Amino acid sequence: MQRWMASGVIAVLGLAVASFVAAAPANAQASGCEQIQKLLGERQSIVSRLSAAQKAKKKMTPQEACSSFGRLVSNGDAAIKFATANQDWCQIPATFIEGMQNDNKKVAGFRAQACNAVKQQAAMQRRAQQQQAQGSSPFGGADSITSGAGGGMRVPQGAL
Repeated sequence: MQRWMASGVIAVLGLAVASFVAAAPANAQASGCEQIQKLLGERQSIVSRLSAAQKAKKKMTPQEACSSFGRLVSNGDAAIKFATANQDWCQIPATFIEGMQNDNKKVAGFRAQACNAVKQQAAMQRRAQQQQAQGSSPFGGADSITSGAGGGMRVPQGAL
């Protein structure tokens, strides 16, 4: 089974989350503005888990990558929506929102790659199962040469 590693991705996301948390508005304590802090905390937690897996040299499967990046994109969508809707009230800088949008686009690209790998694996497994059920060989035919059954062409015996 193919493994999928997101090594450079984690580094980029780690820096992006750190800069977002550092750039979070000082007045986020204003009534209703604490939601952005909660979303950024969740985002940082997701990135930390991805980073810990990378540091442990654990390669993620495409399924794990698709799921993890899916959670990260959903979190980013919610953070962008909140920040945009409450930009004035919570004094959220436009540069913060732009940075978050750019980061979320990158993550969405990584998610698309990982999820496409999942789809490709599933398609390959389906084809292999269908071929096995039909008794055919993945090399293009169910004859005595490729399937190993007796009969058909024989390998010459003795010196060639």
